[in-house]
Amino acid sequence: MPFPSAADEAGWDALCKDDAALAAGVAALCARHGLGGQPVQRFDSGSLPVYAIADTHVLKLFPPAAFEHARTESRCLALLHGALPIPTPQLIATDSLDGWHGVLMTRLAGRSMVQAWPALSSAERDRLADTLGQAVAALHATDIGPLAGFRPDWEAFLPAQRASAAERQRKRGLDTPWVDQIDTFLSRWMPPPDPRRVLLHTELMREHLMIDGAAGQAQCSGLFDLEPAMIGAPEYDFASFGLFVACGDGRFLRRALLAYGYRADQLDEGLQCRLMAYALLHRYSKLRWYLERLPAPQAVTLEHLAARWWPLH
Repeated sequence: MPFPSAADEAGWDALCKDDAALAAGVAALCARHGLGGQPVQRFDSGSLPVYAIADTHVLKLFPPAAFEHARTESRCLALLHGALPIPTPQLIATDSLDGWHGVLMTRLAGRSMVQAWPALSSAERDRLADTLGQAVAALHATDIGPLAGFRPDWEAFLPAQRASAAERQRKRGLDTPWVDQIDTFLSRWMPPPDPRRVLLHTELMREHLMIDGAAGQAQCSGLFDLEPAMIGAPEYDFASFGLFVACGDGRFLRRALLAYGYRADQLDEGLQCRLMAYALLHRYSKLRWYLERLPAPQAVTLEHLAARWWPLH
């Protein structure tokens, strides 16, 4: 068998990091789709094995237990290609081999926003904020009819996340003074029921955005990593956007929110705290890591963190 197997979750995790063990399977999938003999290079980030195939394609691998994530990625790629004001990869094929699942897509132009950010001028950052706000609006306006059956179910997901919020953060190493505030904070700032249901990227981050163009003319050349997408309330997406795209830059966040469609009078403490709440409710929430990535040494309450991480001026 080209692809290896494992007996438990730890074994699958180890295999996902072992390029030598995956090489034969990757070559077999490439050959199936006319890419045999092309240079293959693994990207150095991400929890799943993702490979550049020459300069034109990307192959993303999913172990057997991650079938639903592979299905989500492929369904979203098919739905979104050409539908947003910024490019998304074009789905070329989905395939399975020895229980592993592969999603083959086109490769986006440019370089990661993480790499590009330091050299961007203020004018470029302003344009980028406007573009991304409009892109998230277009994402949220996508017809979700073709995505019936998406998991998790929002109506069950949100109450379960609320009930386990404090304990999940405790298990993920958050200091007790912060953990002890979570239930009280959520009792006050839990987002009210929102009847809107939209397609959520859920992990809007600089790491998942591409930037291209000459100096002074840089623009967003792509959004990718759709395997954690889900259906839910729109503001959930701005939890990660504030933390990992704006990264605490109030000017950038404000412009993006206005471009998205918020009115200026809606950019207030209530919005900041709702986004903080969604950050705590997020399926991959890890507040200890957020504090390491965006230190807030003067903050002593979750309200302080909300103001620091989602500044609106």
